[in-house]
Amino acid sequence: MRRLFLIALTIGLLLGLGACGAKPTPTPLPPQKLLMATTTSTADTGLLEYLLPAFEAEYNCKVEYVAVGTGQALEIGAKGDVDVVLVHARAKEDQFVADGNGVNRQDVMYNDFILVGPSSDPAGVKGLATAAEAFAKIAQTKSPFASRGDGSGTETKEKALWKAAGIIPDPASGWYFSLGQGMGDTLLFSDEKGAYTLTDRGTYLSMRDKLKLAVMVGGETIDENKDKSLLNPYGIIAVNPAKHPNVNYDLAMKFIEWITSVKTQQRILEFTVGGQPLFYPDSAEWKAR
Repeated sequence: MRRLFLIALTIGLLLGLGACGAKPTPTPLPPQKLLMATTTSTADTGLLEYLLPAFEAEYNCKVEYVAVGTGQALEIGAKGDVDVVLVHARAKEDQFVADGNGVNRQDVMYNDFILVGPSSDPAGVKGLATAAEAFAKIAQTKSPFASRGDGSGTETKEKALWKAAGIIPDPASGWYFSLGQGMGDTLLFSDEKGAYTLTDRGTYLSMRDKLKLAVMVGGETIDENKDKSLLNPYGIIAVNPAKHPNVNYDLAMKFIEWITSVKTQQRILEFTVGGQPLFYPDSAEWKAR
């Protein structure tokens, strides 16, 4: 009995010493937060929902984003309310950097703009080579046209096309509707109203099953688009920490490196609807591979 007691005591002492020498389990670090302002097309298409979980898992972070028109996204970035912007209006992006609001602008991806409208095609524009020609006929026939009217990259392109057509459309005209809405809502309005509208192809493809709208100018694929002025590149920019010390610059730079990497660019190419990519990779790393 005494021998069994001594054995039990010895085992207990050894376990106690082992416990005293064990290192405490480290408390997991709370996830970081990355704040992003981006254009509605990256959200409406489902691209962000598809891409972001991989970044969040790799860097133990949570990406929170607001999806608005490019103009508004850049305004949010200029105030230092986000860490990074992902947008598509190159002239505005370059001005954002020139004004000291952003640093390290990088190409990410591209798709293209297309003109869509009712299958009845009241303006007779289907199959025209350029959007500017189509815009001129839409104005001439006073056919309904829906503009996002939200300062977005899409509206910026639309304004350039009206200028190329030599027309200044008037919302008081009765045929031109300036909505102040994102791309998804503008497509739904156009579908209900029987109106033409300019859209990025990615958002249109992601919603096509819900719409009666047909492609009028731009073809059924990006390779069929005869109007090269409709190319739609996207860029990513870190908000300048010298101007806004509160931003999470380190994580923003990691995100830029991640989204422009060959691995993520390949995933962007694989994000398809009906076998057609909604966006095409365009980073320097992708092009140099």
